[in-house]
Amino acid sequence: MAVPHAALDDLARRGAERGLDLGPGLALVEQRLRDAVHADLPLLQEAGRHLVDAGGKRFRPMLVLLTGMLGGRRATDDALVDAGVVVELVHLATLYHDDVIDGAERRRGEVAAHVRWSNTTAILTGDHLLARASELSAELGTEPTKVMARTIAALCAGQIREVQGSALARSHGMPPVPPGREHYLAVITDKTASLIAASTRLGGLLGGLPREAVDLVDAYGHHLGMSFQIADDVLDLESDPEESGKDPGTDLLEGVRTLPVLYAVEAEGADSRLARLLTEPGAQEVAEALEILRGHPALELARDDARLAAAKARRILRDLDPSLTPEVVREGLAELADYAATRVG
Repeated sequence: MAVPHAALDDLARRGAERGLDLGPGLALVEQRLRDAVHADLPLLQEAGRHLVDAGGKRFRPMLVLLTGMLGGRRATDDALVDAGVVVELVHLATLYHDDVIDGAERRRGEVAAHVRWSNTTAILTGDHLLARASELSAELGTEPTKVMARTIAALCAGQIREVQGSALARSHGMPPVPPGREHYLAVITDKTASLIAASTRLGGLLGGLPREAVDLVDAYGHHLGMSFQIADDVLDLESDPEESGKDPGTDLLEGVRTLPVLYAVEAEGADSRLARLLTEPGAQEVAEALEILRGHPALELARDDARLAAAKARRILRDLDPSLTPEVVREGLAELADYAATRVG
């Protein structure tokens, strides 16, 4: 991400000042996350710690804790902490897999696992993390396990959708589908929003919220996830690799058209220089396409969509029963929606 962790650190600090202290809960998540990636096989242990040790915002565990606190639970509640570990393990597993698929060379400022070791090692490490997440979710009960199983299926579907809409679909043996805004939204619904919505749903379930409130925080998570991914796709085109920890234009190199790119191609035309560069993208074509895209009005259109999705997330919070939801917790969730929107400028 091109947004420093200080943005979330500041949010957590301001929450603590109002009596919303997530610090102890997140510290437990961090400790148990490291325990969860333990493996008797030294290589699997080292590879599994690779991205854990690289850090991260732990945005999804934060959402689990916050939505659990809506039901009056503490951030250190064992079930909430374990659920936070589950969603982070699944998230990390997708990063190992995605970097193999995308051919990305860096992740979180570190050499990607498939570059440091091999595709096989990275894929099997991701599988190991999914297995550990499944084991831990089983201890939380049948419904949380079902939530995560459906989410992992959605993540896989989202990745397949993305490849099918890319310029490299046939090289993967997949029937191509025309990329467009509707296709893009279907991709990010599965590939990003599903796990963020699962995080808020797990928090609501384990926090003891009524079913109607669980469904509301699920919807909040969906819109938050949509905002988060659209913002990510803008940042991928604009960011400095030294700040983001990954190389810009990775999606372009894979022939994937994200929302700002779709807006730009629509504006420039199907026969434009930009459209031709994206037809068979190589390193030189991607570098030129980035020059065209940076500063293009299409980026502001995508920013507006990210802000709109965040506003929808905030609006849902108003429908929560005030008697069941501490105001300070709702404020924290609202500030996370603001974070998703404002980080795109």
